[in-house]
Amino acid sequence: MPTYDYKCSACDHSFELFQRITANPVKKCPACGKLKAKRVIGSGGAIIFKGSGFYQTDYRSEEYKSKAKKETEAVKPATKISAEKKKENV
Repeated sequence: MPTYDYKCSACDHSFELFQRITANPVKKCPACGKLKAKRVIGSGGAIIFKGSGFYQTDYRSEEYKSKAKKETEAVKPATKISAEKKKENV
């Protein structure tokens, strides 16, 4: 069940409510009791991915990072050699 954000237009009280997707939106404000509460768009509870990738930057061990760096450095010279061979064939 998701958590919905609500805001009362009478008293500007904001609140969250945990309810079923099929449930009707609440209209009664718990702070002032008026029927002026409306469901607003919230950020939700989803996972938000930022940056270059959570698995690459957040959860990898230092050992893994050093091995990956060595592998990428080993691949770079091979790329230069293949580029030089292409120039010779032209």
